[in-house]
Amino acid sequence: MARKRAGKTRPIPATGDYRIIGGKWRGRRLPIADSPGLRPTTDRVRETLFNWLQWDIVDANVLDLFAGSGSLGFEASSRGAAQVTLVESENKVSKQLNDNVSLLQATGMEVVTASALSWLKTPTSSRYDIVFIDPPFRQGLATSAIALLDEHSWLVPDNQVYLETEKEYELKLPQGWQLLKEKTHGQVCFRLLTKDIK
Repeated sequence: MARKRAGKTRPIPATGDYRIIGGKWRGRRLPIADSPGLRPTTDRVRETLFNWLQWDIVDANVLDLFAGSGSLGFEASSRGAAQVTLVESENKVSKQLNDNVSLLQATGMEVVTASALSWLKTPTSSRYDIVFIDPPFRQGLATSAIALLDEHSWLVPDNQVYLETEKEYELKLPQGWQLLKEKTHGQVCFRLLTKDIK
């Protein structure tokens, strides 16, 4: 989903497409903007994530931060999310996301061209059931995003927050947060978190 540094395994393509793996658009391929290091979350990781979320994704209000290719947001919409907001800072990448929304004639999807961290500081009445955080690696953005979700009232009770980081990322959660699930695939660690809200 986000820009990631190439590891020792294989180079990361800057262009191409990806396949939606479940739901009403299953099998559809969507183009990825020509932006260095941009790639979707792998099929295997997405399949695991949406198995985790299978009972919660239908009718959910979803926020896809650092949207990049939009693979998580479009997968969520395909599987029945009511509303998906994709936040992407790069204009060219954001335009491709909007083009893909039009290509699928997707309803309930909104693309916001903005820095994810700046956007999270903006007062809003919106609240989200599920949040995807898949930022560029090794820039401290994951920690900052969690802190802003914690500081501002972005989450509903019974929320779930997906976090995808480099394998060596040291997770330090604010008080009131819990780690629900965690797996590693290659150089990537992915987790499902929740914040306790009374």
